[in-house]
Amino acid sequence: MNYDEFQRQLGKAGLTIREFAALIKMNRNSVTNYAKSGEVPSHLAVIAALLGEMAERKIDFRAALSKIEIEPKKPRGGGNTGRFGGIKQDDLFINGEKEKSQ
Repeated sequence: MNYDEFQRQLGKAGLTIREFAALIKMNRNSVTNYAKSGEVPSHLAVIAALLGEMAERKIDFRAALSKIEIEPKKPRGGGNTGRFGGIKQDDLFINGEKEKSQ
């Protein structure tokens, strides 16, 4: 789905990009970044299309979504702070000296 159609579907649902991102526990910038490529990933396109269709048919999608425990998406690269390749930097040293390659 192209980004314009994505926005149109959200508009049908009465949602802004910010509200959509909050609803599905995504960072707003992660959603708006798709405008650069002009295409939205299929999983977000499906959600937007369903929300637009539900709103058009007067089905309260907010009530339906409130029954689902949505886990916030973890930021990419999170959890490896201070590590290179997942290895602590001080693990590269043996007895305080840099390990020599053989």
